[in-house]
Amino acid sequence: MRVTTATYKEKVICLTDNRPVFPKRAIITAGMPYGNKELHFGHIGGVFVHADFFARFLRDRIGKENVIFVSGTDCYGSPISENYRKLCEDGEFSGSIEDFITQNHEKQKKALDDYLIDINLFAASGLGRAADIHAEMSEEVIKGLHDNGFLTKITTSQFYDPEFNVLLNGRQVTGQCPIEGCQSDRGYADECSLGHQYMPSDLLNPKSTLSGKKPEMREVANWYFNLEDFLPKLQEWVDKLEQDDNIRPLLTQTLREFLRPPVIYIKKDQMEFDRLMSVIDGVKAKGFSFETEIPENKPSLTLSFNSLKEREGAAGVLSAAGVRFRTGKTLVPFRITGDTEWGVSAPVIDGLENQTFWVWPESLWAPISFTKTYLEQTGKDFESYTDWWCDSDCEIYQFIGQDNIYFYGLAEPAMFMALQGKSPSSKTKNGQLKMPVPVANNHILFLDKKASSSGKVKPPMAAELLDYYTPEQLRAHFLGLGLGIKSVSFRPKPFNPNAPESEADPALKEGNVLTNVFNRVARSCFYTIQQYCDGQIPVGEVGADVLKEAGETILAYEMYAYKHEFYAIMNLLDVYIRNINKQWSRRMKEAEADPSLREQILIDSFHMLRVAAVLTHPVAPLGTELTCEYFGIKDKTAFFSWDNIFKTVYDFMDDPKTHKPLFLEPKFDFFEKHSSQLFI
Repeated sequence: MRVTTATYKEKVICLTDNRPVFPKRAIITAGMPYGNKELHFGHIGGVFVHADFFARFLRDRIGKENVIFVSGTDCYGSPISENYRKLCEDGEFSGSIEDFITQNHEKQKKALDDYLIDINLFAASGLGRAADIHAEMSEEVIKGLHDNGFLTKITTSQFYDPEFNVLLNGRQVTGQCPIEGCQSDRGYADECSLGHQYMPSDLLNPKSTLSGKKPEMREVANWYFNLEDFLPKLQEWVDKLEQDDNIRPLLTQTLREFLRPPVIYIKKDQMEFDRLMSVIDGVKAKGFSFETEIPENKPSLTLSFNSLKEREGAAGVLSAAGVRFRTGKTLVPFRITGDTEWGVSAPVIDGLENQTFWVWPESLWAPISFTKTYLEQTGKDFESYTDWWCDSDCEIYQFIGQDNIYFYGLAEPAMFMALQGKSPSSKTKNGQLKMPVPVANNHILFLDKKASSSGKVKPPMAAELLDYYTPEQLRAHFLGLGLGIKSVSFRPKPFNPNAPESEADPALKEGNVLTNVFNRVARSCFYTIQQYCDGQIPVGEVGADVLKEAGETILAYEMYAYKHEFYAIMNLLDVYIRNINKQWSRRMKEAEADPSLREQILIDSFHMLRVAAVLTHPVAPLGTELTCEYFGIKDKTAFFSWDNIFKTVYDFMDDPKTHKPLFLEPKFDFFEKHSSQLFI
């Protein structure tokens, strides 16, 4: 006869029906790393660990079959082609650009595996079957945007190096970002290192990386998406996001910055004030309409325009008059195609040929391509992607870094809105594309500075960290940093030359809860039943206080997961696991002369241990699954499923009275320390 403890809803008054609602199905994506290098710690700690935690949680919460987690190597773009060119030029690489990308893609895949990132498909936009599907998807999208009337052929000035007789790609031009207040250390042809978008002609002090000289400007025609036309809908979109209680303020605050009218900022002190105002009056006399604001306590005056076209025309007049200025964040035409040789080929439309897709737009729909690829690999029709990307019961969660908010939070939803028409050439007509929910993290700093592979502060590679830490230690630490709230510094002691010898390693703070406290609790439980109970877990009712604490912890955890507050989950686990240890130490002293009390302590402690294992599962899958194994539970999926979150360990036993966990060897660790830490 099965012996069970009454369900929490019968015994615990703290439980209510006011629990968060999760989707029936979910797509998880993580920002795509460029194929010009292996992964550094920021890729793992700033994006992938968070995406993996949520994917693992949802698999436990709504079922493994209802979650697809995809990402991949971004195979195109000027950072790749420029890095490849330099390495070949310096004799550091020989082979094709496909060879170069394949090599880095394999390193990226290995890093994800080493960090226990349980991704359904880590593809590559330019390699294998995923490349074919992605090329088809890209053609469908551009034709859909064109047929629905949202593309414009724009002739713009593009940088050209006369010494090398070549048009320059985005990373072959460097200068200063023209956006007012930007703190980027480097601006490129039409975007800076912080993701600000601008027209190439606005870049300040441009210089060719090929010749080192100021490049010329040549007229080039490309397809642009009319992003500015979607301003009202995007404002509604951001209004909706602000009403959702699981959207991070970082996201909506950043999006609002780009939904402002086009402005120009002009320093007041660059010339005699009356003369400056005369130039501005001359701009207005040319027919450009704007409002002028001259704040007394600020060094710049502001010109606010109704349209980007008005601002660009006024900028030309100001430049001709020798006035220096900076522009403000706003929506600019989103370039769809370019003239680089290395890219996804774009179809000929309205006579515009020999075009490739600019990397940013095609990377935004790449997760759809990867979903198609995964479905095909699992024996399904890849067009069934609409059952996920177009289903109201499915939610799309995109884990990204702060610098990519503009693209995933504005450009992508606007393009998805534009594809909702009845275009005969776009297969997206089979369903309305869901608006993905961006889950944006702030910057993860390295020793208090913004780290970038192309910047002055070089971050450690993901693989290097594993010479000093286990993946579960690092996963716990990255989740505990609180990147959803603010930028936080990663300060691993082995990589910090200024760390005091006596200082504890900050990167081990969260991991120590696993390797020290959780291990101690688990060992205590198993060793005690082996000593006193013939290796069996005593059968009985879990104490009401224990049930109450577990229930409150489960509900708090669930809400934190819904709100993507992973740092709060790590704090919650810290308190709960340490409390198991404290209760064990206190109560076992009382049970020295009372075997019945010891039996109750074991009943309670094994219940708490099981709850802790389930809640820690998305953080540290290896150690928690090992815990499940030693419980002697054969059905691991049932053990971790949230369908059973309010059950006791007895519900997973065929016969609780005869069930016997595995024998735990002396000095056994469920969560191991790295070998480099064993003698510290």
